[in-house]
Amino acid sequence: MAISSNTNKVVLTALPPLSLYIHFPWCEKKCPYCDFNSHQIKEGVGLKSGFDEDRYISALIADLETELPRIWGRQVHSIFIGGGTPSLLSAQGIDTLLSAIRARIHLEPDAEITMEANPGSVETEKFAGFAKAGITRVSLGIQSFQDPQLKALGRIHNGAEAKRAIEIALQHFKSVNLDLMYGLPMQTLDDAKRDVETALAFQTPHLSFYNLTLEPNTYFANFPPKLPSEDQIDAIFEQSLDLLTKAGFKRYEISAYAKPGMECKHNLNYWRFGDYIGIGAGAHGKISFPDKVTRQVRERHPETYMQAMEQKGNALIESKDIPATDLPFEFMLNTLRLTDGVATNTFAERTGLPLSTISKGLDQASKKGLLDPDPTVLKGTPQGLRYLNNLQELFLT
Repeated sequence: MAISSNTNKVVLTALPPLSLYIHFPWCEKKCPYCDFNSHQIKEGVGLKSGFDEDRYISALIADLETELPRIWGRQVHSIFIGGGTPSLLSAQGIDTLLSAIRARIHLEPDAEITMEANPGSVETEKFAGFAKAGITRVSLGIQSFQDPQLKALGRIHNGAEAKRAIEIALQHFKSVNLDLMYGLPMQTLDDAKRDVETALAFQTPHLSFYNLTLEPNTYFANFPPKLPSEDQIDAIFEQSLDLLTKAGFKRYEISAYAKPGMECKHNLNYWRFGDYIGIGAGAHGKISFPDKVTRQVRERHPETYMQAMEQKGNALIESKDIPATDLPFEFMLNTLRLTDGVATNTFAERTGLPLSTISKGLDQASKKGLLDPDPTVLKGTPQGLRYLNNLQELFLT
């Protein structure tokens, strides 16, 4: 699926929506399945919280300022503070950060501002302060409501604390997402059903529901636990999909479910190949221009990141234009995760390339029954969603 010389010029007639991602790199305990850029707080460092909040927030603000010339005049539609465990920050710290952001960028008045949080009892006490600072949506890392599964996953909370955190979050935020995992060590079909039914009982409008995978460079990759069989995992998924559908949830992305109108705007922007500023340790960013699409990566370790911002005023370790030959795969890698796909003309709008550059992949996917035959939409069939990796690979250069 090579791009010919007359189609490798990137020409964007309009820039995509823009979001802001902020990475918080610390957590209380590194989970054995986690491959995100998170660093366990070390005891005895002389700091009350185990990390220097003021120093890190100052680095984030300085980092954002380096991006301003690249996004000048553009409106930011959503903010997502991920980690790690961002709710380890104080409410005052979040207020300082969001105030600095509003003073520097054009933030949409009703912008969705999400923070990830863990359901520890100490953190739930901060929720009122987070909401007052401007957080509109919280994503709780529940994973399971059952203590044996939580212990097997290395989580520091128990089922009772998870339920209490949800109750408090619902009192303060416009939207609450629950992260649930399935295919867990020792998990049975009944266990999984109880987790989904418990989550549904809280009537939150959004649920992330994803299969535990053994990622490289994690503790579980080196010391894998005994997991349910593939047939058992398939049965858990089908059972859960039925429960969620009957409860009024739509599966709008491969692992995301929402009530009508309550989809995560920030993540939708990723999956629609939108733009995003990425600040913080290890953060990635994607910014489009009329003639190119660029990517950036920051220093990964929090100390190295802060030192780079303080000493050089820049923490980039990579900044490059995405080659035109790579854009089709990157676009399809994201958009095919959406159950409704995207309008076909979105390809040209977001990549600046003609649709003919992926004609071979489209033809192969259609013949294999993995792609919807409707020419106005780029959308996987139910079979395509089930075998998503196989579908996406057809668009590799």
